[in-house]
Amino acid sequence: MKENDVFAFPLPEFSNVDGRQGMTLRDYFAGQALIYHANWGSEHAEQAARVCYALADAMLTERGKE
Repeated sequence: MKENDVFAFPLPEFSNVDGRQGMTLRDYFAGQALIYHANWGSEHAEQAARVCYALADAMLTERGKE
């Protein structure tokens, strides 16, 4: 988890043993970007993952500029 990342849907009452509260906002943004890149096929899965997380990082950077 990156230092400035937050949880996408925090529900403290449902935290698991290590205190995590589900997926991070970075993971959520990457997952949303993956919807667009899903047609790349499994042979390009690692490249698609890198692109999706790069897009998520860019979204978090823009979000921080508010």
